[in-house]
Amino acid sequence: MTLKNVLWERQLPRNTGFVFDLAAGQSVRITSQSIIDFVCFNRENLRERFDQARTKANQRKVFISTGDLLVSKLNNTLMTILEDTFEGHHDLQEGMCSRKRHELAAARGLWEKTYGRPVSEMPPHGCTENLSGVLAPYGIPLEDIPSPFNIFQHMIIHQDTGELEHSKLRPKPPGAHVTLRAEMNLLTALSVCPDTSVGGTTGATVAVFAAD
Repeated sequence: MTLKNVLWERQLPRNTGFVFDLAAGQSVRITSQSIIDFVCFNRENLRERFDQARTKANQRKVFISTGDLLVSKLNNTLMTILEDTFEGHHDLQEGMCSRKRHELAAARGLWEKTYGRPVSEMPPHGCTENLSGVLAPYGIPLEDIPSPFNIFQHMIIHQDTGELEHSKLRPKPPGAHVTLRAEMNLLTALSVCPDTSVGGTTGATVAVFAAD
């Protein structure tokens, strides 16, 4: 789809966080080859935030794509997905990575099974730290950051056991993109995941477009 009137565009490096305001009717396009952990909040009431469970239950699906909604815990529509060029599914199960989560996996002997990489490649921080860092100035503590919409994170969900397994499926160069429209004034934040399971090295491009 073609969106006109780019308001701004930003290049983000790997394993960093970014926060920005998005007015009702504006759209954001996120382009990457790596996982993007994405959250959003009602700008007029920051306690109302994206909710994985309501997003899934209200639409009766665990995978969302073009035409689907991001829903708050109060059952209000925060955003609509306008475009999705990723060949896989986005994740609404996994939550955020963090240094502590990585350390727990290593202590339990699950690191290599979970991420398929040697422990020596454990990143110094993850999406939890990235998001909490950029949201702290808005008075949003870590405890109030919701489990994110994990864009470009294609998880394998085993039908019989419900076991989650990381996959290697990621957008091919130069990257896929997802475009979302704000349905109310929002505070939005994202983390360019270290994407440890594929040895991620790439960043992301964020572009915001004016309302139609």
